[in-house]
Amino acid sequence: MMHHRSYQKGETIAAIATPPGEGGIAVIRISGDKALDIADQVFSGSIHTFKSHTVHFGKILAPDRSVIDEGLAIVMKGPHSYTGEDTVEIHCHGGILITQKVLEAILEGGAQGALPGEFTFKAFQNGKIDLTKAEAIQEVIASKSELAWQAAESHLEGRLYSKVSSFQKQLTEVAAILEAWVDFPEEGLEFASKEELCESLQHLIDEMSALQSTFHEGQLLKSGFSLCLIGAPNVGKSSLMNALCGKERAIVTNIPGTTRDLLEEEVRLANLHFRLIDTAGIRLTEDLIEKEGVHRSEKAAHKADLILLVYDVSNPVSLPITLPEKKTIVIWNKMDLKEKKKLDLPYSHQVDVSAKEGKGLTQLKEEIHKVLWQNGPPSKEELVITSERHHKALKEATHALQEVLSGLQTELSPEFLISDIRLALKELGTIIGMDITEEVLSAIFSKFCVGK
Repeated sequence: MMHHRSYQKGETIAAIATPPGEGGIAVIRISGDKALDIADQVFSGSIHTFKSHTVHFGKILAPDRSVIDEGLAIVMKGPHSYTGEDTVEIHCHGGILITQKVLEAILEGGAQGALPGEFTFKAFQNGKIDLTKAEAIQEVIASKSELAWQAAESHLEGRLYSKVSSFQKQLTEVAAILEAWVDFPEEGLEFASKEELCESLQHLIDEMSALQSTFHEGQLLKSGFSLCLIGAPNVGKSSLMNALCGKERAIVTNIPGTTRDLLEEEVRLANLHFRLIDTAGIRLTEDLIEKEGVHRSEKAAHKADLILLVYDVSNPVSLPITLPEKKTIVIWNKMDLKEKKKLDLPYSHQVDVSAKEGKGLTQLKEEIHKVLWQNGPPSKEELVITSERHHKALKEATHALQEVLSGLQTELSPEFLISDIRLALKELGTIIGMDITEEVLSAIFSKFCVGK
């Protein structure tokens, strides 16, 4: 795991912020106390005289004052910048060599090469964003489907922060009442009855549990679904895989058992991101290698989020396997052929397809959506958690509150309950970045790309 060096407030860092390769433009970002001084060395204009949030055209210079390129300098003075510190972006032509030379000139001028996510790390440390927004930035960048993007955007808009803050506020009010009962027992203070406190805690537990329960959906949106193609040899699984992917990815022949290992392809279907797995044909065989392929096929199918069970409608062959009905779609392939026969199968989701002619694929995508989202996909308004870290913190906090509720119901002394309230508050705080360790921060930001 990559760790960030100890954070020094104002330390000046620089990195290429655009993807590697050739393009129209490239952006090199500088941020920190010396950002203006360093930019002044590599840009022909007088950076210090430029007003904040203005764009200027000039020459980009090497340390020997030779011209590397012509480009733009954008000045953003702290605290009104992404990082909260003085920031300058140099825009040059997007050649690999030119971009590297500009970065080298900036590093020679005194900047340090930025680590992955270090600009966002600065933004978090300087209070420009909380930790949920910092993590959401990376999730927005990495989104592979529209639903994943929507989930990340809701976090970036601050909806998760607001929800967690609401939990904290409600818990703090409960803690204050319990503290009053401990500090002034003889006063008989009744800010709330035991029944009212129990009711408030139960409502809070229900709210937190509901948010926690969205993690399964959130993980699928973030990481994508696994979709397994399975069937007898020569039913057209590989052809279907190629039709779905829109390119020749799998080997297509009329020789039974061509696919002996698992073939994987990343693909977007039904507005979702999938890891599509093409498997060895299911049949009785004495070939040891093919036997192993069949075994792997069955194993992959049971592990997958969705199974496409493919049959050749002109020659349907019963398979010696049983698959989970709820996540299996039967595909009657080769519907372009004249001879057609269907078996009576115990699966409610079935689609007619011709992989060769590309027919039925739209209906298949619609059926995929139905099977995956039996209660409908998450709406834009629904808050979904996508982080294992957030899920764990909510789980721990909910468990602590259940202990408090149980203690209240059994007349446990309030001072014993307060420690569990504090534990719940601490766990919720870690979600938004309170009382969080350097190791956890390093683990989070090291997943970012360099330059963000």
